[in-house]
Amino acid sequence: MSSDVKTTTFSPAETESVGDKLGYGKDSKERLPWEHYLSQYQEADPREIAARLGISYDEEQKYFTLKFLGTVYQISWPDFQVSHEADDMGFYPLETMTYARTLTIRFLLNGAEASGTGKFKTYREMPWGEVYLRQFDGRCIKRLAFSYGNRIKDFQAIMEHMHCVPVKHGDIAYQLEIFPDYLVQMILWEGDDEFPPSSQILFSDNFPISFQAEDMAVMGDVIIGSLKSFAKCI
Repeated sequence: MSSDVKTTTFSPAETESVGDKLGYGKDSKERLPWEHYLSQYQEADPREIAARLGISYDEEQKYFTLKFLGTVYQISWPDFQVSHEADDMGFYPLETMTYARTLTIRFLLNGAEASGTGKFKTYREMPWGEVYLRQFDGRCIKRLAFSYGNRIKDFQAIMEHMHCVPVKHGDIAYQLEIFPDYLVQMILWEGDDEFPPSSQILFSDNFPISFQAEDMAVMGDVIIGSLKSFAKCI
């Protein structure tokens, strides 16, 4: 790996509550533990992964290059060690957040290169939109609204620090890319004396190609959970 790559040791002790609520790391028919995903990853063909996702794989040094939330990461195969390329973001969730790592290894195993049509959909409008809707609404939609609906300037500063793209929705809205060509729009309406703040999260319409209901619920929580850490880097 290049000399400007920084490595962080992963500690599995971290938890994010939406993942716990959804059983994202628990043993079930739908959501198997990290050890199972890692075993699948170790048995997978890295060349097939790279070709399917349209990403780079260095056969000599055995790592993928993948962009996640604006930062370029290098992910080793077969042991899934993560390093980031130096940038001005200052926080690297893929190195420290349990569910960000689980989301990413699932994307490497099951995802596909795909572009959206330009249309965006709410969580409810996805094919399995009623699955985990209550959890998504509580841990993502309401959390975003009440964290930043009365702190529009703070939200703007964080999103600009993350190099997100402003879009014309609500009182303020930004678009980010979580994985290549998978776009998320985060929208806020500011609260006042009469009405509480509100928010919405939209996903590009290619998401169902690579992600399941629980992935997207956890994805919203990972993004919102990262904002506070990005704010400390401004």
